Amino acid sequence: MDMPEMVQNRTSQVAEVDKIEERLRLGLIVDLDAGFGDVVRTHERVVYSVALQLSTIPADAEDVAAETFLRAYRALRDYEAARIRALRIRPWLLTILRNTARNAARDAGRRPGPPPEFEPAEAAVAGPSVEQQVEQDLTQREWARLLRHLPEAQRTAVVLRHVEGMPTGEIAEILGCPEGTAKSHVSRGLRRLRALLADGAPPDHRGDASPATGPAPTSESRGEVR
Repeated sequence: MDMPEMVQNRTSQVAEVDKIEERLRLGLIVDLDAGFGDVVRTHERVVYSVALQLSTIPADAEDVAAETFLRAYRALRDYEAARIRALRIRPWLLTILRNTARNAARDAGRRPGPPPEFEPAEAAVAGPSVEQQVEQDLTQREWARLLRHLPEAQRTAVVLRHVEGMPTGEIAEILGCPEGTAKSHVSRGLRRLRALLADGAPPDHRGDASPATGPAPTSESRGEVR
């Protein structure tokens, strides 16, 4: 695929996402309960997929995803129509998810137990990339194990870009940082994965990932805005 085709495809994908988001926002304004059900059906796959990759204890991913939707619903009950109209639903949900996963990781670090089982989601980005070259030499379990050795911001950025195929601008919104910083998190994360692969990653331990970094969660990103 040449560059013009790639740009055209990306533009079409963004337009389709915008169309879906507009439909979801309208549904929330008309009937919150029914509209939120549509939000869950539309975004439950990506929320669970990212939760699976970000959870320090992957067996907790389902709980993290459920808590994300619960916090989102509680926040939406206090949102006025004008605020919902301005809401970018997917990055908003994933921001709540990120902070929920970080809280779960802190709690997990206080609980003893054996290393978890893990079944990561499939990669979604088309075309060659550094991550795909790495993944060719890895089983899914090895890929998941390596991801858990990245700092939280890098792990989130790599998952969103190279597992979910999200644009850098949306990743920056979720991470709460400039777009250039988001790009840096992706590139540094990939370099770290390559180094881990070359050197042999240390054995996995529950809660061994680097502590969460980045801006502190706001009340909105926790789904607690009033």
